[in-house]
Amino acid sequence: MSASEVQRGSSTLESPHPSGNAAGRGFGSPRALRQGGKVLPEHARGHNRSLVLQTLFHQGAMSRADLSRETGLTRVTISDLVAELIADGFVAEMGVREASGPGKPAILVDLDRDGHRIVGIDLSGSDTIIGAVLTLDGDIVFRREVALPQADDVVSTVVELARVLVAESHAPVLGIGVGTPGVVDDRGVILTAPNFGWAGFDLEGALQDALGLPVLVANDANAAVLAEYTFGGAGDDVLLVKVGRGVGSGLLAGGQPMRGGRFAAGEIGHVTVGTDGGPVCGCGKVGCLEAWLSVPSLSSRLAAASAPEDREGILRDAGERLGIALAPVVGVLDLSEIVLSGPIELLDGPLAEATVETLRTRTLAHVHDSVRVRMTEQGQDIVLRGAAVMVLSGQLGVS
Repeated sequence: MSASEVQRGSSTLESPHPSGNAAGRGFGSPRALRQGGKVLPEHARGHNRSLVLQTLFHQGAMSRADLSRETGLTRVTISDLVAELIADGFVAEMGVREASGPGKPAILVDLDRDGHRIVGIDLSGSDTIIGAVLTLDGDIVFRREVALPQADDVVSTVVELARVLVAESHAPVLGIGVGTPGVVDDRGVILTAPNFGWAGFDLEGALQDALGLPVLVANDANAAVLAEYTFGGAGDDVLLVKVGRGVGSGLLAGGQPMRGGRFAAGEIGHVTVGTDGGPVCGCGKVGCLEAWLSVPSLSSRLAAASAPEDREGILRDAGERLGIALAPVVGVLDLSEIVLSGPIELLDGPLAEATVETLRTRTLAHVHDSVRVRMTEQGQDIVLRGAAVMVLSGQLGVS
């Protein structure tokens, strides 16, 4: 393998372990495989494996010659990598391409999309824990919900749920992804999750020890934005606002997750919006965005409103306050898209419209007027699908 070949791959894809397994936690790598970056020789093979898998994941079946042209790797290297990936069960030959001229028809290869399954678990629900078995394409083939237990029993409940899901996978499990409320560091340690009473708790390690499979744990909103990026068509610069029992957000800039120096990037729920007081938040402050926008708070105020115009006013007020919180983020990071995830009957319509209007009045005209605000189309499955992306990227270098 030549030095130039080592350098021709992705400049932004985080290099996996040379064996092809995750050494770091490189989920959320850009799908755009930009050329020109240097890759250390000891990481070259793992990098090139990921380059092949990433190309097949997004472009589908192609010949070895096609892969060589798409990746910039030599045909000899591609032949070697494809043989290795077939032996590992990640790539499969799909038959020959229909002949269109003289010569031997090319054999097509593709990601073996049925060869492995992923288990995803969503801890962000207010009264249930949701788990699913997913394909490598993010499609859910089995789902199970269990009641949210007392805080002391959450880990044992997740372990039992995961065992059921693994048994229902009927294929080797590539890994288990978990989206949870709270601030989560890059090793899957829950720094703080007040709803579960966790502080400094190594959830990832506890689950991995109990289950004997690779486990990746991340904040639920950070998982959700990965799903929107990989499966929902979001661009490289996007902020996803997740509204449920609380309010949080996941952020990608340049196709890379932003976690922050204390792993709390995107924690917009406790930003105070306005100087007019407001409801008392669970954190003890007055007027936090979460106190205005969370599903329980917003639903309670709507239930107390009798006239349709009053309900619309409540929704528009919540949307305006969301716009107040988001405007500085849009201005600083020059984001192109805001995605809302939560109950469509609350977020779509007057609330989203007011958010757009507020953003336009509080950011630079002709620069940020084109910022798009939309609902996700992935519904309640977004965290589960984001958990799948975490595993895909962490284990295969694919996103």
